[in-house]
Amino acid sequence: MEYIAIRGIGTAVPSYRLEQEDASRRLKEALRDRPTDARWVQRIFASCGVESRYTCEPELLKPADSCRYIPASAEVRIPTTAERMGLYREASVPLAEEAARKALADSGIHPGDITHLIAASCTGMFLPGLDTELSGRLDLRADVNRTPLTFLGCAAGLTALRLALETVRADREAQVLVVMTELCSLHIQPSFDREELFTSALFGDGASACVVAAPVPGQRGILAIHEAQAATIPRSAELMQWTIGNYGFRLRLSPEIPALIAEQVPEAVRTFGAGEEIPELWAIHPGGRGIIDAVASAFRLTDGQVEASRSVLREYGNMSSATILFVLDRLRERQRQANEQAKQGIALAFGPGMVAEMLRFSYQPC
Repeated sequence: MEYIAIRGIGTAVPSYRLEQEDASRRLKEALRDRPTDARWVQRIFASCGVESRYTCEPELLKPADSCRYIPASAEVRIPTTAERMGLYREASVPLAEEAARKALADSGIHPGDITHLIAASCTGMFLPGLDTELSGRLDLRADVNRTPLTFLGCAAGLTALRLALETVRADREAQVLVVMTELCSLHIQPSFDREELFTSALFGDGASACVVAAPVPGQRGILAIHEAQAATIPRSAELMQWTIGNYGFRLRLSPEIPALIAEQVPEAVRTFGAGEEIPELWAIHPGGRGIIDAVASAFRLTDGQVEASRSVLREYGNMSSATILFVLDRLRERQRQANEQAKQGIALAFGPGMVAEMLRFSYQPC
């Protein structure tokens, strides 16, 4: 069978770990004179499915009265967008490099043999960009084909895999390095608004990478990718938005999103070619507990089928575009450890637009 392989996967997170209970406690301390808002903090942080996350910003681990990201602090001390972008440039490149080197090592492909580099991020910008910095640090060839993907949100991980699949299908000699890097915690807003609190409770930092190429004989326990497609969900463009303000990027996620996904996505998946038969493996981007629940309910999935998504959300939070490879890596490792036979799967992620990115894959034991 002809297919394109994910030959190697690598993931990386910053060294600072945010425990959800601790973050909730510190926010409640800042709200000691506003008990109603303090209860909302506790409820939001306890219900979003996250137990821990990672951040590149040590400031976020400070007590409430000295943390510059907590709105109880004086406005003059709140980190500006310029400060946050400076930290993004400083922290994103080494994190992306770590994930990329792990993916290359896992694939057995030398950096000098990479023909295409796709770099995705929506949590920061600078020039020369992340793709340029990675090319130099990894010592990629001078004529490597570089494609930066910016501001595509949580769906960008699967967008990048779709582009990689199309590239290798057009040229079976191509070897594509895909890297996603997101520092979401830099955009925590100085606000106790309930929507802002939800994003503060949900998002974390991380990077992931993979090498997409034609398979080689003898490589065992890999993921094959077969088809990929994007579908726009009607009448949904206003439900997921980024805006740039004086204190970083402001994200709006409507509470209507899970219900819309449950209503619209099943037909999109069937049109995509999955048919009525439900695949065994599911890689759902953990955009939040409600999104996983919506997909699980719509397709009547078992707890085991969504455990990879739930466990990544629980341990890392939502790392935007980088998260889907964490889920696929976890699925791959579980199949390897259980010595499973070939299985079909589907990956789903959702981004601004709203766009549903869909990818059909399979686990190939040999």
